[in-house]
Amino acid sequence: MNRLPTTLLAGALALGAVVPTAAAPAAAAVEARPGTATASRYVDVTAARPGAAGGELRAALVTAGRTASPQGPAARTVTDSEVLSVRGAGPFRIGARLSRLSAAGLIDWTVVGCDGVVHAGVTGEWAGVVLLAFRHGRLVEVGTATVPPRSPAGAGVGMFFAELEAIYGRRGSMIRNDAGTASAYLVRFGTRVELFTGHPIRSGVGYFQVGPADFVERRFRQGRSC
Repeated sequence: MNRLPTTLLAGALALGAVVPTAAAPAAAAVEARPGTATASRYVDVTAARPGAAGGELRAALVTAGRTASPQGPAARTVTDSEVLSVRGAGPFRIGARLSRLSAAGLIDWTVVGCDGVVHAGVTGEWAGVVLLAFRHGRLVEVGTATVPPRSPAGAGVGMFFAELEAIYGRRGSMIRNDAGTASAYLVRFGTRVELFTGHPIRSGVGYFQVGPADFVERRFRQGRSC
């Protein structure tokens, strides 16, 4: 797990003082083993390094009174309100404009990150559940560290990677970043992907994100330079 630089940690704490959706560091967010994951809020400002799996501000996943116990590929049926797909989640559709979502009152806070990417927290039923990323004013990533939501196939945070392989079969595969320092499970849907990355303190999936491959997959593989 990456060590947080003092300046970034201070920034995260300052954000937490202003934004009610921010809370404790990622290392304290979830202590449950895979299979008993508890939805938790955290601010995880990961120091960028070549090939790092993180590298961007990952914020705000709040305990919303939801817990889940994934029990393998056929755990239960996923309802539409609990689904995160390559199309997005709820009103947060890939390609949507930040200005339009803001005008609709769906954006809670924004932070400009590396390479001009804007990270945002949301309001409404998805508050504290998903984190958004915008490039050139359009939504290019929706991510979560809670369960639900799950993918349309039933995969989600807290599962072991072997469970994902059982769910997706040949549709998915394990990949490594270019630096060889991190692994993730990738599922392709045309030009978009589902990406499941690891947890910093336990085995299994800690973060689930979707969006265009040229953003989500590329950023995982290449890391950040700033």
